[in-house]
Amino acid sequence: MTLLKDIAQIEKGRKYNLLEENQEGAIRVFQANDFRNENKPLYTLDDDGVLAQEDDIMMVWDGSVGQMGFGRSGYVGSTMVKLKVKNKKQFSPFFIYRFLQTKSEYLKRKATGATIMHINRKSLEQLIIPELDLSDQLHIANLLSKAENLISQRKESIRLLDDFLKSTFLEMFGDIQKMKEMKSENFSDHIEFLTSGSRGWAKYYSNTGAKFLRIQNVWKGALRIDELQYVNAPKTQEAIRTKVQEGDLLITITADLGRTAVVPKNFGEAYINQHIALVRLKKSVNPTYAAFYFFMPFGYSAIQKKNKSAVKSGLTFNDIKTLPIIVPPIKLQIQFAQIVEKTEALKIQYKQSLQELENLYGSLSQRAFRGELSIKDESLLMAAEPETKYGE
Repeated sequence: MTLLKDIAQIEKGRKYNLLEENQEGAIRVFQANDFRNENKPLYTLDDDGVLAQEDDIMMVWDGSVGQMGFGRSGYVGSTMVKLKVKNKKQFSPFFIYRFLQTKSEYLKRKATGATIMHINRKSLEQLIIPELDLSDQLHIANLLSKAENLISQRKESIRLLDDFLKSTFLEMFGDIQKMKEMKSENFSDHIEFLTSGSRGWAKYYSNTGAKFLRIQNVWKGALRIDELQYVNAPKTQEAIRTKVQEGDLLITITADLGRTAVVPKNFGEAYINQHIALVRLKKSVNPTYAAFYFFMPFGYSAIQKKNKSAVKSGLTFNDIKTLPIIVPPIKLQIQFAQIVEKTEALKIQYKQSLQELENLYGSLSQRAFRGELSIKDESLLMAAEPETKYGE
């Protein structure tokens, strides 16, 4: 049985005299935030520090424990540790890095500390390392890296589709400066029906039944259905009033004000809770156009101006009715809505592919480190179908 402490030296980082700008002779300093997002790099001219090479593993020890990085060189900050594999002819550092990634949640569970969490050194040192040939270790690490890259590519594809819709809206209807110059109308002139959702429906919660839309389901122009609650809806007038229809515009009216979504085709029976307003529009305004209008900067700022409370955010029916809206020709609105529909269909495909890839990555990781993976079987990555071009 091989333990992590037997194959890797663990060294805690330290504090440095930091510089915000790089200069001759400076060394990059890595801190915990560098492994959560791309922060502005920090440097130091200190000539003594805990130096990580590209084949060393850097891991967050204090705070966001379990986050880690590989393939970068520089000084290790005070809230982190460096893990250096002792015998690289027996154990691949890249393989050990991939293995430790699968233990991130375990290390979080074993962490100590009431306010700031710290990795439990014993839990880390006692991790049992799979004993595989070096060639097999490299195959596993590379296969997992390929799967991870495909996941990143799919996420980027989804992000680019969101950017495409925003840029298309601006191209068709104008940016914030152009909109300031255009005449706006009262939203009330285009509203056929307005209501908000039901309170106290927790007693109707069920594992099956009708959908019950909550504030987390309403996002930037589209519904998010990954956290759906279901209900056995009562047969009451309130249920009739709060039941959504295809094309209804939904607006969040408490907490994070002004998030919007449109009820799509074939969505099925669904109701809204008290944190959401349901706006049924006249034919003069397309709901998809309105949803995007109110989450783009010009429309969103109009909603925020209605928020008069410094303590508890909220929109009233009158606030919604008196919102200013610029109404382009309906033909142009419908054209934009059709572009959104096609793009959202493509996003659904990408999200399904992303879910398959993430499931595959988890399966690959578990099987690989149990020694159950056929190393040469690259066909396991078939879930990553070729990119679909928009408009095909």
